[in-house]
Amino acid sequence: MRRAEGDRQRRQDLADAAAGLQPRLLPWARDGKSCYLSTDGGPDSYLSRVADAMEDVQLEMGAEVLEAAAKILADPVSPHSEVRYVALRLAECLNDALRVAESRGARIPVPGDEEPQEGPTLAAEAFG
Repeated sequence: MRRAEGDRQRRQDLADAAAGLQPRLLPWARDGKSCYLSTDGGPDSYLSRVADAMEDVQLEMGAEVLEAAAKILADPVSPHSEVRYVALRLAECLNDALRVAESRGARIPVPGDEEPQEGPTLAAEAFG
C-alpha cells in the first residue's frame, strides 16, 4: 500500500513540475523531514489555507515566547533550568519562523514573471 501511495505522489509531483507548479513547503515536519504540499488547487485549496493558518499560529506563538523569554532573561537571578527551557523554546520558534519565511519566500513571484498590474500609471514627469 505504501509503495502505491509513493508512486502516486511521484506521478503527481512530476505532473505538477511539468505544469510549472512548485510544491509548497509546509510549516511542519515529520520525523525531522520537511513536508511539501502538491496541489492543483493552488493557494485557495483547503490544505493551503490550513497551512496558512498554521503559519499564523506559529508566528503568534513565537511572539508570545519571545515576550516571556525577555522577562526571564532580564532577571539576573533566573534559575539555570528556566533559562535553558526558554532557550529551547526560542530555538523551536526560530526554526518555525525560518520555515515560514522559506515557504513564503518561495511563493513570491520572480520579477519579470508576473503580469503587469492594471490601473492608472503616472508619467515620469510626475516624479520631478
